[in-house]
Order: sequence, then C-alpha cells, then structure tokens
Amino acid sequence: MDLNTVVEMRDARSRDAWRPGDAWLGGGTYLFSEPQPHIRRLIDLSRMGWEPVRVTEDGDLEIAATCTIAQLSRFAEGRDWPAAPLFERCCRAFLASWKIWNVATVGGNLCNGLPAGPMISLTAALDGVCRLQAQSGSFREVPVADFVVGAGIKVLRPGELLRSITVPARALSRRTAFRQASLYGLGRSGALLIGSRDPHDDELALTVTASTVRPIRLRFPLRPNAGAVHEAVAYGIRADEYYDDIHGLPAWRRHMTFRFAEEIRRELLDEEDGR
Repeated sequence: MDLNTVVEMRDARSRDAWRPGDAWLGGGTYLFSEPQPHIRRLIDLSRMGWEPVRVTEDGDLEIAATCTIAQLSRFAEGRDWPAAPLFERCCRAFLASWKIWNVATVGGNLCNGLPAGPMISLTAALDGVCRLQAQSGSFREVPVADFVVGAGIKVLRPGELLRSITVPARALSRRTAFRQASLYGLGRSGALLIGSRDPHDDELALTVTASTVRPIRLRFPLRPNAGAVHEAVAYGIRADEYYDDIHGLPAWRRHMTFRFAEEIRRELLDEEDGR
C-alpha cells in the first residue's frame, strides 16, 4: 500500500516535536497494509539499536518494542522455562508468512490493540508490563492487561512510545495451557485463551483474548472446580465485551470461551475429562 499522504520520513534518533499526523514506524506490516489518510510523517524506529530481547540480571524477560516475531520465537526456542512453549504457540497464532514474521514487531502488535493480537495474549497472560516513553523523555509503566482497553483502543497518549515489555521471572516459571479457535483454517483468532498455574502459591490464572474486545484476566487463588470457573467467566465478562465482527459472532465467541476455560482448568489441575 502506497501511503501517498506521507510527506516526510524521519529517523527517530533525531528528536523533534510531535505533530498531528505523525506515526511511529516499526515493522510497518500494519501501516502499509491499508490506507492511512491521517498520516503525514513517519518516525522510523529501525535504527534505535535496541536489543531485541534479553534476560535481565533479575531473570526477567525484556522484549523491545522493535523485536520481531521471528526474533522472539528464536530466543524462546530451547529455553528451560516452563512457560517457554507458550511463546511459540502465540507466535504461530499469527498464521503469517515468514516474510511477516521477519518484519512484524511485538510492539506493533500491542499498539494495534486488536482483540486477536497474539502478542497481547502472550504478554498479558504472563503479567507483562509495558514501559511507555513520553515526548518529554519521562517513563511510565502499565500492565499489558490494562494497556488495551477496547478493540483498537490503547491508553497511549499523543506522541507516547511503547519502548519495551517486561515479563517477570516468576511468570516464566508457570505451567501454561493454550486454546485457540478460528472459523476457518487460516483465519484470525475468534477466541484465544491462556491459562497458567503458579508453582509458588498454586494460583490459577485465566486470560481471555480474541473473543473479547480487551484482555480479561481471571484469577483463582484457590483450586477452582468447574462451577467456579463457569461463574467467573459468566460474571467477569459483560455481554457487550464479546467482540463482534466477520471472524465470529458474540454468541459463538462466548460459547468457545466457556468451553476453553473448562478445558484449561482440567489440563492445569490434571483432571481427566469425565465425559
């Protein structure tokens, strides 16, 4: 897609005042996928030199906003974290070509704020925290689960930049379960649920994405039975929070959410399906 309204492209290393019509450019897989008539200037992040992904001294995982899906997948491969398999499953949830994998960024997926964004699912499920940088240079931190507040709606302020996402070491030690549904084989996710079980306090957490307009986190400090999980989903997600588009009606998304929530509960609590 030619963005014929863009009149300038600027290197993000050159500080300049933010203007109406500016847009951060990471991988560009979304920006160049459809018309963007409101954009007049692109601020290119590709030369910022941020390390794509690293483990900090505290054992946390720090993912730069410019880290590509391919870089994240390669980094997580072979790691001995109990949660490591979840990274590949969420990367594969893109159902994208290798060309997209090598260009699309983790930060771009979060900043699009789409319900089916699998990097939102991954980082929200692992208690990720977004580090946001204002035009003044100051930083603030927002949990990923609170970063997206609606379909395509984020808490970003004008000119604010998503610098990185940090996943705490404790979250990497969790055992996880993954469920995804699409209406057709290579379709966008209509429901994507991730469960995790903390080995330290045995808490079970359930993260609902794709079927809802925003990530929804349900926590169970005590071992829940089927009724407790059903009740949490029923009362924790309002009817108007189920997403409605060509990739799935709200009623179907709700049905799949209940179904996957129970499957995840059984898997993480090592219960056999009695049906």
